[in-house]
Amino acid sequence: MKIASTLEKLTQNGIKQIGEIRIQTNSQTSALNKKYTLCHWQDAGLMRELNFGGLVIHEGSDAAREISTYAEDGAYRFTKGQVNLKRGWVMLLADAEELRQALDLFYPACLGLFVAHQNGSLDVENLRDKLNRQTGMYRFARSISDAGAQDLVRKVCGPAHQCAKRILWKIDESTPLEDSEASRFNGISGDVPENEAIPLLCREACNHFVSECRRVAKAEFEQKAG
Repeated sequence: MKIASTLEKLTQNGIKQIGEIRIQTNSQTSALNKKYTLCHWQDAGLMRELNFGGLVIHEGSDAAREISTYAEDGAYRFTKGQVNLKRGWVMLLADAEELRQALDLFYPACLGLFVAHQNGSLDVENLRDKLNRQTGMYRFARSISDAGAQDLVRKVCGPAHQCAKRILWKIDESTPLEDSEASRFNGISGDVPENEAIPLLCREACNHFVSECRRVAKAEFEQKAG
């Protein structure tokens, strides 16, 4: 089944949010005869006001690329999974395919990951497997201790550190992540119920995390050598 068709069924069954984006269907708004309307979840209350309460209106999915590139303060969003998506806009979409295109620009591959996770086919890569594949300047990351990696999850991951994703990976197959705000986070921003949201999923450590592993591993090596 195409992702767009799956997405249409999900919205029909009550899904109304993914990441920091609120999804409204034409049962809630008939804006310009468009089937879907997107906005930042913190702007959802403005959707019921005249002219969307002054939100900047975009038609079609193309604007999602620009909206998602920079945060409100102008900072570059080095990963689309950060919890600093700018506010102040509304996007009008004609159909489920436009909705898919927009969400893929806001959160690349997130829909496919969610569908694969739901049907049990998602391939999750644990941290050690990821680090063992590193070469060049990043090969040093392989030597990070389990304790160093666990501490790094607390210091780098989770919404407290601008990451909106739910971590699925472990340190290795027999070493789960220790309990923390980051490891407990369900990948859903705001207070929307879990059955009304598509969580953002982290199937493997990101490049930023690998880079931090290298830094910590070097520090651990230098401490032992000293």
